[in-house]
Amino acid sequence: MKINVTFDLTPEELRRAMGLPDVQAWQQEVFSQMLAKMQAGEEGYDPMALYQPLMKEGMNTMGQFQNMLFGLMSGATNTSTKQD
Repeated sequence: MKINVTFDLTPEELRRAMGLPDVQAWQQEVFSQMLAKMQAGEEGYDPMALYQPLMKEGMNTMGQFQNMLFGLMSGATNTSTKQD
């Protein structure tokens, strides 16, 4: 038996239904401050430094995913077969 349930919600309605906080004003404030610093060319401010940790973690995750797929395709498992 297959049952499909469809909800027609906007992102705002879903956020409220899930009880998640509204962070839109905070995101806009952070973005406007970053944009102002980038436009002013503030010394010591490197916008790419903000994204460096995200890129590194994203690449690690992709590598782990590829390793998992390779393991599945090659039939490798991490289970041990101990006999008592």
